[in-house]
Amino acid sequence: MHSLPYWRLSGFYFFYFAFVGAMSPFWGLYLKSLEFNAFQIGVLMSLLQVMRIFAPNIWGWFADHTGKRVAIVQIAATLSLVAYVGVFFGTSFLWLFAVMSLMSFFWSASLPLVEATTLSHLGERTEKYGRIRLWGSVGFILAVVGLGYVLDFAPIRFLLWAILGMMLGLALLARHIPEARVMPHASDQLPVWQVIKQPVVLAFFAASFFNAAAHGPYYTFYSIYLVDHGYSKSSVGWLWALGVVSEILVFLWMPRLMRHFSLRQILLASVALGVLRFLIIGWGISSVGLVLFAQVLHAATFGSWQAAGIEVIHRLFRGKHQAKGQALYNSLSFGAGGTLGGLYAGYTWDALSPQTTFTIAAAFSAIAFLLVYWKLKPQFIENSH
Repeated sequence: MHSLPYWRLSGFYFFYFAFVGAMSPFWGLYLKSLEFNAFQIGVLMSLLQVMRIFAPNIWGWFADHTGKRVAIVQIAATLSLVAYVGVFFGTSFLWLFAVMSLMSFFWSASLPLVEATTLSHLGERTEKYGRIRLWGSVGFILAVVGLGYVLDFAPIRFLLWAILGMMLGLALLARHIPEARVMPHASDQLPVWQVIKQPVVLAFFAASFFNAAAHGPYYTFYSIYLVDHGYSKSSVGWLWALGVVSEILVFLWMPRLMRHFSLRQILLASVALGVLRFLIIGWGISSVGLVLFAQVLHAATFGSWQAAGIEVIHRLFRGKHQAKGQALYNSLSFGAGGTLGGLYAGYTWDALSPQTTFTIAAAFSAIAFLLVYWKLKPQFIENSH
């Protein structure tokens, strides 16, 4: 990795996912402290995903046409920081809806562009992606465990200042990422739609959508569900951290896994274990042993899916289409799928039950499994490199 800006890329992932580590487990608790109901919490929590439906595609298209991926990342990181400051000036539902929408519009631009930049820097060494991305998981762990302990004693409003520090770090790190040279590819002359409309691409996007939707209740209500069943906030932090430690191990093992298993096999295992995981969370929340086991499965439901999925997109979208491909992946999975996940979780949590909500999540994982099994042609994915 001599010519690779390893620590600058890793530092960006660190602060980006430290922000996620503060928002995903604890922002719902902050919103609950403002006496919002479950549906309002679901709507506000889903805004980070809603903006990922279309914002990354706008930024990705602009980046591929200007060749200035990193400059856009820097602008977006700064503007998301400025927008976030609005949370200190109001607590009404409409105010937070506006502030979080604006912040999310800029924040969602960064990750797919940095993913494309990282893969461009790696060149043919894409199996080393996990060793850079794992620092994002480290940032997540430090945020979720640290805040878990702090919030057992400090008022929940302290969370706002912690997140401000993470967004400031993100904006500063973005200024030090070097631009990567985009290698020309034979597909550069084709419109991106020619790539998208291939059955294998459509099937993978659909499977990613359902896999992300399956995680909706987890990212929106898991912390609340644990606290309601007597778990302390520090325990909540450790449980989230356990999931991400498992994720880190998968990122480290990914080069070995990819030598022994096809991308299709890794994706199938990821969503099959997702069915098991969400059923366990929904119906076994009172058992500490089952809850611990379910968190270890985060290695599969998120970790191995993400590492394999990024590689699939890198193989299918080449040359000047790389940023658009990563943006579409983020938009259709974390954006559209995550939005559906947050909204159905917010609706069914009170109207039906938490157990039913996580059962629906398991069903979405099953749909993702069927799409991968029936529609993804293994020889096409493996030979697209």
